[in-house]
Amino acid sequence: MTAMGFRVKSGYAVAVVLEGGAAAPLAVARRVVELSDPTVAGTRQPYHDGLFTHEQDPRRIARRVEVVERCAQKAVAAFVTEFGRARKGREGLHAGLVVGSVIDPSKVGNPHIRAHANEGRLFRTVLEDALRSEGVDCSIVVEKNLAATAARGLGRTGREIARTLTLFGATLGSPWRADEKAAATAAWLALA
Repeated sequence: MTAMGFRVKSGYAVAVVLEGGAAAPLAVARRVVELSDPTVAGTRQPYHDGLFTHEQDPRRIARRVEVVERCAQKAVAAFVTEFGRARKGREGLHAGLVVGSVIDPSKVGNPHIRAHANEGRLFRTVLEDALRSEGVDCSIVVEKNLAATAARGLGRTGREIARTLTLFGATLGSPWRADEKAAATAAWLALA
């Protein structure tokens, strides 16, 4: 079985691929999956442009969002093709997405925090939609709940999980920071 874990960020996602079963997963790869276009200004943070000048243009935001949707679809299709290749078809391919929050941006009063909430929702949904269009089942977990969800879902202590994550890092090499560990944990949960 193959599972992918993603730590969703603004404009990209850190991805880790695991194979095997939840009892003894093997780390296969780590990548950054671009969800924006570095050559198109504003696509990494499409809701921030004009924020501090109070000149946000909904049409410009919509154009940047369209670019993000295209970039995410293309990048995810390539990623799934590369790491789903060992499977016959893509049945049974699972992904876990770790996100900062799932707050409804319309409930946020502060314009700057609302821009972050809009971007969080945008990149989470374009990644999820792109994965689902490739036949990949997805689950989402909020980062602050990840440790408890992993302990419960994997039936292991925090120390056991941390030890295994360290081994994944040794296999995949640097960098191996919090984002990579979160993505690996999500992939591990997807194997379970």
